[in-house]
Amino acid sequence: MTQILIPLKQHVGAPCKAIVNAGDHVQRGQLMAEPNGLGANIHASFAGRVIDVDGDNIVLTIDEEQDFSTYLPIIETDNPIKAVENAGIVGAGGAGFPTFLKLACEIPEGVFIANGAECEALLVHNVKQMNEHIDQLIRGMKYCMEMTKAPKGVIAVKGKHRALITRLLKAVDSEPTLDVYQLPDIYPAGDERMIVREVMDIVLEPGQLPTEVGAVIDNVETIKRIVEAIEDHKPFIDKDVTVSGRVKQKETVFVDVPIGTPVKTLINNVGGYVEPHGEIVIGGPMTGRSGDEITPITKTSGGVLVAMPFPQESRKVGLLICECGGSAERMTEIANNMGAEVVAAERCKRMVEVNGRYRCALPGICPGQAQTVLSLKKQGAEVVMTGSCSD
Repeated sequence: MTQILIPLKQHVGAPCKAIVNAGDHVQRGQLMAEPNGLGANIHASFAGRVIDVDGDNIVLTIDEEQDFSTYLPIIETDNPIKAVENAGIVGAGGAGFPTFLKLACEIPEGVFIANGAECEALLVHNVKQMNEHIDQLIRGMKYCMEMTKAPKGVIAVKGKHRALITRLLKAVDSEPTLDVYQLPDIYPAGDERMIVREVMDIVLEPGQLPTEVGAVIDNVETIKRIVEAIEDHKPFIDKDVTVSGRVKQKETVFVDVPIGTPVKTLINNVGGYVEPHGEIVIGGPMTGRSGDEITPITKTSGGVLVAMPFPQESRKVGLLICECGGSAERMTEIANNMGAEVVAAERCKRMVEVNGRYRCALPGICPGQAQTVLSLKKQGAEVVMTGSCSD
């Protein structure tokens, strides 16, 4: 029998509190864990028996026969925000913020923005979703505009997707409250503050939320899950995922992967590895994290990327840290896997401290880093590793 892990933390906030116990049999769609403070409901994505509940995961032995076309529906409600809350929807683009809290913000003079930037390289599942389900996207935007009282909706997508943009423009031609905005093909085009700057021509201060200037932004897959919750009473139990990199079938999109599916299952389904291969990255290449073959797909897993083996590096490394790319911890992990010694670290000069966290002052507009690089060199660095700087 196959065992899977359902993580109790798939969102911003504390891990959820399990409401099932070892020995319980659960059906697909059954509520298994509830928020412990800020968080979102977690439901069973497979039918199976609970064999363990620890502080991190619910461990299931799944039934041999699975019917992924069915599920236990969430409680019916006339309140769409409550449906989103009951379904356990969080930001599917990677942030994991509970979506019902976003949609509870009223912006009667503002704009609801569908984030279709597909920010990180290699990821293509959001573009596939928009190409194949424009009608669903438009219905979802109307639901979100109704919930937030936004009079206008905008679909933000990179201008390089010309055929998609043509189809989107045609679809919204008869929708007076909807529009399409073409984003530049740069990183991090999907950052909320950058989207506000592009779409609304407003520069948010570091730490300032989009709602403060009349914007609510949701990823296009999040909108898909909102539609499912409202129309089909479906909990957030499946995830769209891109698999790419050192695998035999590149840039493959798997639609509605049951949460908890081990990444090795997806790798096997694209023909396995191309050898030699290195680590498995969960998420995008810029902000993803290292995983392994048993790592489960979660509500925020956008990609399964198989990397090249790490090149070996004997020179001393200095880290140039920014908000938009890999964290200091992630870059240190990469340097260590390369066999290098990290001797210094400096923050990008755009970084400012807000409430104990360092934020980028202007996401997507990278400054020159000569002074920072010279500082790293003075501290003994022979080479520099940076998360995303374009300078």
